[in-house]
Amino acid sequence: MSGGDFSNYDVRRVMAVLPHRYPMLLVDRVEELVVDERICAVKAVTMNEGFFQGHFPGRPIMPGVMIVEALAQAAGVLAMESLGLIGSGKLVYFMSIDNAKFRAPVEPGCLLHLHVEFVQKRARVCKFAGRAMVGDQVAAEAEFMAMIAEPPA
Repeated sequence: MSGGDFSNYDVRRVMAVLPHRYPMLLVDRVEELVVDERICAVKAVTMNEGFFQGHFPGRPIMPGVMIVEALAQAAGVLAMESLGLIGSGKLVYFMSIDNAKFRAPVEPGCLLHLHVEFVQKRARVCKFAGRAMVGDQVAAEAEFMAMIAEPPA
């Protein structure tokens, strides 16, 4: 990891950067963060996730939209760290999702590795490319944009 000390980026540090909380916090740990470039984060997928009750009974599969949300949250950490916005109160808001593809099911017990890189970075709008991996297999991939803004009043 470069651009700062990211050696102990556990869930408490993630929660200091992102406003998300249970049940919507989908990043458990950051394994690698290169400021202005990329992040690799991890989501430990457990049977305790609320969406598994109905998606699907007898064959629990993580919904694709939740996988994309996990990628977006990892991108949020990358953006906040890269733009020096930790503690500013600013939020990272989804703007668009493009070219989303779902390649393999994500089941309880998986470690979902979230690889996200900047495609374009500006002060208020960033574009990212992300891949969610289970082992060596791509589970999902997407391109997405987010804007940096003040929280709602």
